[in-house]
Amino acid sequence: MTKKFLITFLICVFVLTSLMRLPVRADEGMWTFNNVPRAEIKRKYNFNVTDEWLRKVQLASIRFNNGGSGSFVSSEGLVLTNHHIAQDTLAKLSTPENDLVKNGFLARTRLDERKAPDLELNVLISIEDVTARVNNSTREGMAAAEANAARTAEIARIEEESLKATGLRSDVVTLYQGGQYNLYRYRRYTDVRLVFAPEGQAAFFGGDPDNFNYPRFNLDMALFRVYENDQPLRVENYFKWSTAGAKAGELVFVPGNPGSTQRLNTMAHLEFLRTLGLPFQIKYLERRRALLQRYGAQGTEQRRRANEEIYSIENSLKSLRGQVAGLNNKQIMRRKQGEEQTLRRTVASDARKQKEYGDAWDAISRARLSLNSYERERRFLDSAWGFNSTLFNFARTILRLADESGKPNAARLPEYTDARRKSLELTLYSPAPIYEDLEQAKLADSLAFMRDELGANNPLVRKVLNGKTPEARAAELIGGTRLKDVEYRRQFAQGGSAAIQSSNDLMLQLARAIDVEARAIRTRYEDEVANVERTAYAKVARAIFDTKGTSVAPDATFTLRLAYGVIKGYEENSKQIAPFTTFAGLYERAAANGNRPPYDLPPRWIERKQNLNLQTPFNFITTADTIGGNSGSPIINTRAELVGLNFDRNIHGLVGNFIYDETQKRNIGVHSRGMIEALRHIYGANELADELTK
Repeated sequence: MTKKFLITFLICVFVLTSLMRLPVRADEGMWTFNNVPRAEIKRKYNFNVTDEWLRKVQLASIRFNNGGSGSFVSSEGLVLTNHHIAQDTLAKLSTPENDLVKNGFLARTRLDERKAPDLELNVLISIEDVTARVNNSTREGMAAAEANAARTAEIARIEEESLKATGLRSDVVTLYQGGQYNLYRYRRYTDVRLVFAPEGQAAFFGGDPDNFNYPRFNLDMALFRVYENDQPLRVENYFKWSTAGAKAGELVFVPGNPGSTQRLNTMAHLEFLRTLGLPFQIKYLERRRALLQRYGAQGTEQRRRANEEIYSIENSLKSLRGQVAGLNNKQIMRRKQGEEQTLRRTVASDARKQKEYGDAWDAISRARLSLNSYERERRFLDSAWGFNSTLFNFARTILRLADESGKPNAARLPEYTDARRKSLELTLYSPAPIYEDLEQAKLADSLAFMRDELGANNPLVRKVLNGKTPEARAAELIGGTRLKDVEYRRQFAQGGSAAIQSSNDLMLQLARAIDVEARAIRTRYEDEVANVERTAYAKVARAIFDTKGTSVAPDATFTLRLAYGVIKGYEENSKQIAPFTTFAGLYERAAANGNRPPYDLPPRWIERKQNLNLQTPFNFITTADTIGGNSGSPIINTRAELVGLNFDRNIHGLVGNFIYDETQKRNIGVHSRGMIEALRHIYGANELADELTK
């Protein structure tokens, strides 16, 4: 049995074991800040969630545009997040001479802090319920596509009006799969500078074998500073650092931006994910990882360039395999099916409800069945799985920016509306390095994957390859574009359709050549699936509201939510897992594995061991309901003090996309005392530690 097979096998075993007992729900829920279950928290924990407390927590919490969370932790604009959220920036700031992902970084002075090339931080300022306005844009009897077009146009108008009136980033967020619509207004920060990151090995000690496991010993932290007008941002609402940390059994909160859950999905929808959606995504990621590993094996510099993406893919693969294991578990599916049948019986027993909601489940089933026939083509074209290249992404963005800008704002694709323009341009004009040999390798492999899956005689494949092998076509495309140059990208983005039509840039020509097909399959998906499900899930949500109100939290949408729970261990294989680990445990684990990768310690951690209080808490676990996207979330106590930094879940939490179970599911954090201990005694960053704890 190979090591990789063993790890995958253990994931499945642990996930299935965790589902053997499914108790009554406890601290379930990723709650919107305008619907926090205050009465339940008061009843269970005797803590009053006041408006003042909630407002402070909201304004101290941060969303990262690269898919993570963070928080303000000083009055001078310091932001705390995970190393693995900072890793994208670290890679972009690295050079062949200094790999910041591997070696870490510490700015000794403000002048040493290094600007992130394309990082955007969002702070949620306000939430407004706009459900009535969005729903009133449709008329009874509208076809699904027509109704969705009306809603999309109204959402664009709402966002445009809000942007003009407030100057704030304005996003209409769909909740309860279309049951509610809320307008979220954010303050954007784009002058974000790197302050500190540990060595990658300290942040990810134990590597992939320990990922999604516990006990853990990771210093998965990084610090940035926000600037405004070239000065550190003055922050009123931030989390003061707890020098004591939290104790076992203590109530804690996790404000963050969970990415996506499917807890309200119907059985038909889950069946599609189980049989095609998730397995195909896993196949795609496995292929990408294999290509990157081959590329990285060519040398030290190639390995440096590939490592950040490899880490991200391996993290996703482990999570997705755990989700598939959960969907293949009969007990969890029986529970989900029982919940659905109960709701459908309740609807069927009431003539009004049956008329209004009764057809929703069958509509979703038909939509998902139709998607089976073209999901592969949709992924290769619309999701660009067949064109795995940053340069292709730039080409498509430039092409569609020109096309969409010529339309009324309300008629554009959502990502090209005026409300999203600044964020789009931040990515489009990023000065981050692009490595042509890596681009060529990735593009060639993705073209080959598309050919293998769709067939060499597929009309799209023949058009794209133009009579060449994937390797030759990728070399031609990468060699025939200048989109690596920021000013060149800006020239075409500002030149509009005429400049693009007359361009001989091969990547722009490719994007233009397949855009009709790409838009067509996107439209088909929106008409046959997304629009149908938007209407159907809104009915399911209203059926739930009729019986439970908003006592059920909406699925995650990468928007600010509040989770809560307690610091608590669990039992596994008749063994009690303690809620805390210590620095002593880190050194013991390294020694037990012969200090060999991935259990080797960076040199300074060995040299400065004697400086540490080895009994200092390092990592810990809580019962809070978290998911991907919560990485970097602060863990705070009832006084809104920072007691930890969320960075992972254990294996038993991987089914959290579909169902919550407190028995063994835990989120994992770095302890506030452990972070300060490392800053002072491993990195000698006393000024930084002083700023955090003053």
